[in-house]
Amino acid sequence: MTTTMMITSVLIICFFTIMIGIGVRSRKHATDINGFVLGSRSVGPWLSAFAFGTSYFSAVIFVGYAGQFGWNFGLASTWIGLGNAFIGSLLAWSVLGRRTRIMTQHLSSKTMPDFFGARFESKKLKVVASAITCIFLIPYTASLYNGLSRLFSMAYNNVDYSVCVIVMAVLTGVYVLIGGYMATAINDFIQGIIMLGGIIMVILAVLKDNGWLMAAMEGIATSDNGGWQYASFLGPDPMSLLFVVMLTSLGTWGLPQMVGKFYAIKNEDSIKKGTVISTFFAIVVAGGCYFLGGFGRLYNIDVEAMGFDAIIPAMLSTLSPVIISVVIVLVLSASMSTLSSLVLTSGSTLTLDFVAQVSRKEITEQRKMLIMRVFIVIFIVISAIIAIKQAHSKSLFIAQMMGISWGALAGAFLAPFLYGLYYKKTTRAAVIVSFIYGVGLEIIQLFISLGLWDVSGSSLLSFVFRNSLFSGVFAMVGGLILVPLVSAFTQGSRPEHVHDMFECYKGKKTVDITDSLGE
Repeated sequence: MTTTMMITSVLIICFFTIMIGIGVRSRKHATDINGFVLGSRSVGPWLSAFAFGTSYFSAVIFVGYAGQFGWNFGLASTWIGLGNAFIGSLLAWSVLGRRTRIMTQHLSSKTMPDFFGARFESKKLKVVASAITCIFLIPYTASLYNGLSRLFSMAYNNVDYSVCVIVMAVLTGVYVLIGGYMATAINDFIQGIIMLGGIIMVILAVLKDNGWLMAAMEGIATSDNGGWQYASFLGPDPMSLLFVVMLTSLGTWGLPQMVGKFYAIKNEDSIKKGTVISTFFAIVVAGGCYFLGGFGRLYNIDVEAMGFDAIIPAMLSTLSPVIISVVIVLVLSASMSTLSSLVLTSGSTLTLDFVAQVSRKEITEQRKMLIMRVFIVIFIVISAIIAIKQAHSKSLFIAQMMGISWGALAGAFLAPFLYGLYYKKTTRAAVIVSFIYGVGLEIIQLFISLGLWDVSGSSLLSFVFRNSLFSGVFAMVGGLILVPLVSAFTQGSRPEHVHDMFECYKGKKTVDITDSLGE
């Protein structure tokens, strides 16, 4: 047994033991729907902020995106991480946090589709939104396993990728099923600490290995793989860089598993603290990942033959066994935290917003809890099967579905959710148009990516559907334009009790003078 294998094994055993232990200890918070899905809306700022950050940044970012965008944009890819921090975290918390928490509690909504149903007084919208969520979260969930095989092979040469996927899926399922949201939040905090420490450790090690920052930058500018543009401020392709920043940063505003973190936060003070903590976490983790990826061209890597996923593992292969082991646990932490958030979102949405709505009989709360746990298991199994199939067959369809999932969800939901919180005149018709537009655009992107439709004859279509990054941005921005525009002409489908809903923002509470002085 090699040194790397021994250290990795010890760290992973400790990691899994802690995760399962937290799940068991959190079971008292998962005795009813509100506790299982939202942690009884009593989650503090640190847990909420880390839950948001760890759900945001998964192994896909560390292994896949950091390598790919670092290679394509050089050190300028750091802008993606900073965009994630200031647009995807700071601005998202500032704009959505307070209003989401207040409005969802006022409407007694527990999921994003539930919000659409209550805010726009339409059960059909609720069912459609839940269907969109479940369909597009499955390939997104499966993509979380990507990159694990290459990293695990650095420590365990003879372990099949399928084993890694199955073990990770089973252990994630155990603590989610037992402890619900509170277990995932506490585990996310621990996993977030691992991610913070691991990223800093790896960056310092890579910089040291290449003569520190200035020498490494000079190396990029003069290497055979690089050039001065890869060490420049905006990189070789500023336009594409901007679209990547927009999709990965603004997209979080419309993702159900991200917005759901605001539902559960404890109070307004927690939102203010959580905003700062979440932003700091994103600067270190996202900024660090993309900054690290920018040094990929210093290494002799045949990207065409090995793929972008080989870049980060190649960078790490020269480091010490301790750092390699920490990185493996880091990626495992990032994957499991996002996986737990996604399967909890999928299971709760399908149970509360679809099954409970279409069922002719009233379903008891305990029955809902059982159904929810069953669906969580089903989602974990399906995503694991898809991930294993993708790794073994390299199916183009699966790969493209993973790419458009983010754009479809954010494109369909961002605008109606944002306007639903702020704009009283938003109508049901506008929400339907946004759903159709966002999902429709990404389905077209899938057809084009698979070669089923050729748009090379149109310069406009070729630009919009250049790849899923571009079409995803157009889906989100188009929704922000379409919703108020359609609402202006469809006031007949405006919810009847919208004024009463918005009164929740004006609520005031009085406290005894001793309580006030105590604060």
